Amino acid sequence: MPKRPGGELTARPLHFIWIADCSGSMGIDGKIQALNHAIREAIPHTQQVAAENPYAHVFMRAVAFSKGARWHISKGVPIEQFQWHDLEAGGTTDMGKALELVANEMKVPPMVERALPPVLVLISDGRPTDDFESGLNKLLSQPWGSKAVRIAIAIGEDADHTVLQQFIFNDELKPLQANNPESLINYIRWVSTAVLRSVSDPMSSAGNQRPALPSHTSTIILTGPVTKDVW
Repeated sequence: MPKRPGGELTARPLHFIWIADCSGSMGIDGKIQALNHAIREAIPHTQQVAAENPYAHVFMRAVAFSKGARWHISKGVPIEQFQWHDLEAGGTTDMGKALELVANEMKVPPMVERALPPVLVLISDGRPTDDFESGLNKLLSQPWGSKAVRIAIAIGEDADHTVLQQFIFNDELKPLQANNPESLINYIRWVSTAVLRSVSDPMSSAGNQRPALPSHTSTIILTGPVTKDVW
């Protein structure tokens, strides 16, 4: 572990939360199965990135939303122990309630002041069926909700880019558009490796400032041939 004047440098907690749409439309054309596969495929790559960085201790969990919202994985699991449990699709798209759940975890406590900026990844193929604005305002009103690195992935052409852009709350970042399983895998892997690496870099996150993220258009490495749009 690197040392600094006055003592040993300890790792700071970094919370990574998937916020996943499990509405009925996610059950069409294999979208929910593709999402489960993409997150599971990315886990070992995330674990490798985390293991290479002594400055961050990464915890991962997940929220699922459809008719209402719930913690799919409720407690932050150390990334080296993290396992994905498959989501199932059915119901509406209560995105606002999902953001309220996350907002409650962005307070101090349960978050600590010395944490690294959390990473929140919102994934959806539709538009909210509840009060999205209220949920977003609650999230952004919390200390770590406003400081979080917020990434959005749109699945298919029916995803509401307007609300996803509001969630990101940064004009320099746009929602990532996944139109087939291959592109979804690539975006999920980018979020859970390149973004995680950027946030946990001690230089980019000094003083708890929002880090400069790499451009996804130049960072994604394709894992195989890209098929035609299927969603």
